[in-house]
Amino acid sequence: MLITLPLAPPPAAQWLLAFLINAVLIALAQRLPLLTRAGWVHAGILGTLLWGCLGWRGWLAVVIYLALGSAVTRLGIRRKREQGLAEGRGGRRGPENVWGSAATGAVLAALTTLPGAPVPLLMLGFAASFAAKLADTCGSEIGKRWGRTTVLITSLRPVPPGSEGAISLEGTAASLGGSAVMAAALLALGLLPSAAAALLVTAVGLVATLIESLIGATLQGRLVWLSNELVNGLQTLIAALLAMGLAPLLKL
Repeated sequence: MLITLPLAPPPAAQWLLAFLINAVLIALAQRLPLLTRAGWVHAGILGTLLWGCLGWRGWLAVVIYLALGSAVTRLGIRRKREQGLAEGRGGRRGPENVWGSAATGAVLAALTTLPGAPVPLLMLGFAASFAAKLADTCGSEIGKRWGRTTVLITSLRPVPPGSEGAISLEGTAASLGGSAVMAAALLALGLLPSAAAALLVTAVGLVATLIESLIGATLQGRLVWLSNELVNGLQTLIAALLAMGLAPLLKL
């Protein structure tokens, strides 16, 4: 059952608790090779916002995303380094990565605190945004390392692993798996109302990832301002809008 979220801004005590918990945890976690120093600061801001708006379950959902995404990024890291396909900074994420992944979810979380907000619908979009991002991370990292045949999504022409708009069978399967795992975690936390909603989140997570590959193949190389982080933000927004648009049609 979907958790009942407040229809008014949480009390000051909850925000103070959110700040203190995140400050302590970020101070303890900075030695972990997940984020840069600035990345940890921004993660603390994000964590405070999520705990303040959604409580510990919304916060924990994003911690799970971060842990899973970081673990997948480090899979086969030695081989990816040899091929020049590894993420920079040893896989550590910076502020731009934090917000590229989480800006959509953070905005939707904040909207749940408005009086009369359609909380269940907003939470469905929140869930879809993070399922899509984990799907993207799993597909990209596993596809680069274990994809046997990598092709351009627009033409199915073989291209080197890591190319913008490149997909593989292995990477696509990993995207589906990542989206499903994130949806299952959100369902277990009570942030999704039913298995049917989790299936919708899983599906739109995969679809948004494929759309992101299409954007990468057609636009990213032509538009100088269209950075990877902005594309990531667009992907999560597309997933959220798809989930929120389809839910009423499917009577979820």
